[in-house]
Amino acid sequence: MTEIVLGYVGAAATKGMMIGIIILGTASLFVDLSIAHPFVMLLFFVLTAITFSLFGFIIGIWAKDFEQLNLIPMLVIPPLVFLGGSFYSVNMLPPFWQAVSHFNPVLYLISGFRWSFFEIADVNPVVSFTIIIVFLAVLMGLLTWIFRTGYRLRN
Repeated sequence: MTEIVLGYVGAAATKGMMIGIIILGTASLFVDLSIAHPFVMLLFFVLTAITFSLFGFIIGIWAKDFEQLNLIPMLVIPPLVFLGGSFYSVNMLPPFWQAVSHFNPVLYLISGFRWSFFEIADVNPVVSFTIIIVFLAVLMGLLTWIFRTGYRLRN
């Protein structure tokens, strides 16, 4: 099990990080780019790549066909990203939506990443890091359950 997860998730995370590096390099050609905390940025960068790769791996196992495979990226991920404060501060939302946003793991990924660049965040970076680790542990627990029970792995 460990080798399979490391292979699939490692490959997907590496691909995601390579694309992120290309985007960061391209952006630096057009804007003055400064990273306030480069090591923290690298940590959140790697954690984000691993988290989304684990999530994608689980979706790939769960999906019965191509339509189901596209269901989550089309109907679940965009609201999580939009309510995660990727284009605005979550503090600008009405109180109800602020509370809803704090149950969104993407908020913590974005907030930690934003803090590493600008030292501005909706959530304390330590809290962001902790929540990301908890979310990663939940995904790993789910993946462990999938492999132990053989859910969608056996005919």
